[in-house]
Amino acid sequence: MRNRMRSVVRLAAIAAVAVVLLPMRASFGDDFDLIRDAEIEHTIRTFVTPIFRAANLNPADVQIHLINDPQLNAFATNGQNIFINTGLLVRTTGPLQLIGVIAHESGHIAGGHLARSEDAYDNFFTENLIGLALGAAAALAAHNPGVASAAIFGSQQVVERSALAYSREQEARADQAAVTFMDRAGDSSRGLLEFLEVIGTEQNILVGQQDPYLVDHPITVERVDALRLRAERSPYYHANPPAAWVEMHARMRAKLIGFLQPLGAVLQAYPESDNSLPARYARAIAYYRIPDLGKALALINQLLAEHPNDPYFLELKGQMLFENGRIAESVPFYDAAVKAAPNEPLIRYELGEAQISTEDPKLYKIAENNLEEAARDDPDNPGVWYQLAIAYDRDGKAGMAALASAERALLIGQSADAKHFATRARGQLPNGSPGALRADDIISTADRRIAAQRNR
Repeated sequence: MRNRMRSVVRLAAIAAVAVVLLPMRASFGDDFDLIRDAEIEHTIRTFVTPIFRAANLNPADVQIHLINDPQLNAFATNGQNIFINTGLLVRTTGPLQLIGVIAHESGHIAGGHLARSEDAYDNFFTENLIGLALGAAAALAAHNPGVASAAIFGSQQVVERSALAYSREQEARADQAAVTFMDRAGDSSRGLLEFLEVIGTEQNILVGQQDPYLVDHPITVERVDALRLRAERSPYYHANPPAAWVEMHARMRAKLIGFLQPLGAVLQAYPESDNSLPARYARAIAYYRIPDLGKALALINQLLAEHPNDPYFLELKGQMLFENGRIAESVPFYDAAVKAAPNEPLIRYELGEAQISTEDPKLYKIAENNLEEAARDDPDNPGVWYQLAIAYDRDGKAGMAALASAERALLIGQSADAKHFATRARGQLPNGSPGALRADDIISTADRRIAAQRNR
């Protein structure tokens, strides 16, 4: 579990000031650059859905979020959310390592560690306040600020040691739970062991330059030895993942490197002499980003000639054309991608956006239908609601356009705008209709959020 450090309290006792840092679960913030990709999300879900089921978690309830951050990290938060840095995805060498990491985070969720951590950290905080108060009292009695300083910082060290010991205990428990889940799913746990051994070596070499994972997931010799003892006893220890999963993982890494790294780095990882599918995929993406559309299209066309029904190759060609102003040409490729992967709401959203962007009235109603389906399957995507508002407006459905705008505003934290659009929708939609009832819900939610902000 990833912990973030926060300043808990500043207390001046005579001339002494203590700033106490304790671990804290991560939460959403402006510094989180979340990314979406249909293929990567599908790949991860394919790998870990058996793990969630083995952990008695409903796969639909566990939300996986991708953070665009090159540092190696993954963590779980309350509400069954798992966050994975792109840096961790790129650093894993195969499916088993990624499965092991997510199985570990699932261990925190299934074990109730997040809720118990909340109570534990509250207890540590209380202990610290007691120490601070005793320090202040000692200073007042002795008329000596130095006494206060010693008591305060002595208390801080005790609390920090308690928090770190608690974190190590929870990490070890999550390791053991991960092996249990992987055994139930028939997956080898050696990937998790390999991953911890590699970054544990880095922990010893790169002191002071560690990835957040090393800070937030403390690795000790005892922890790795306990994991190895359990993992090597598993009947699945030497099992290999399906060949299709190995290819999916290689494509995921290539896609991330192609999209997120400079062309020079991409060509270093996947030189022109490398004619493998992942290498050509990465180079096609990298050239499209420069942009060198000629080279990019040549490579994606090669891949499509070999795999004409691959939804993600079709999607990429549609994206290349769309983002280079060839909107009408992009629509058939997005449409083919949706036919190849009808349950991918992100691709259906892209198709709807492209259809609207053609400004062809014959496509507006089709776009509206596609976007409505995407919104049903992926309601937390603000982009879907934005495009749906445009589609409704062009179809003369002003009330539904306002409602879609309200949904988007609520998702991105613009409560006042959400109330404004929902109130407009409420005045235009028939009483008792699903849209009118949803508008009422949005107004109530927005009012509560606005009130909460005022009371802060």
